[in-house]
Amino acid sequence: MLWPRLVRNLVSRPLTDPAPPPVAPEIIAELRARLEEASQARLGRSLAIRHMDSGSCNGCELEINALQNVAHDLERFGLRFVASPRHADILLVTGPLSRNMAEALLRARAATPEPVWVVALGDCAVDGGIFKGSYAVLGGVDAALPVDLVIPGCPPSPTQILEGLVALIEANA
Repeated sequence: MLWPRLVRNLVSRPLTDPAPPPVAPEIIAELRARLEEASQARLGRSLAIRHMDSGSCNGCELEINALQNVAHDLERFGLRFVASPRHADILLVTGPLSRNMAEALLRARAATPEPVWVVALGDCAVDGGIFKGSYAVLGGVDAALPVDLVIPGCPPSPTQILEGLVALIEANA
């Protein structure tokens, strides 16, 4: 019956994973200060990121979405996601370079104004990952574009992504 199941679900604990441990506030403050200083020196404004999925399993996308939640809050670092490559400073590419997405990735890179950095996020974007050798996969992102930063992991954590972006901006400031 419906009623016993409803009552059981209302009084039982939810079947969810525990929340991840919070990132230390001093680490967040240091990352924010470093990124703000480097981005202001390089561009004089905040950085805009265009995310391109070239055929991934969506593991990296989950971590990118976690960057925008309350725990990490990408906006407080002066980073934001934009809908068009014409407004982007960074192309953040996830997934292996599939045959169907190669031209779209090249067009997005051509539409992005200089200076632009290409970031390969996750093992699949680095070298094809678990999809390497498939007839539909050309390899990593570097098969089509020169890559400025590689953030390995399957998937990398939001903190690793932030640290990689900070390192990229500082190296080019």
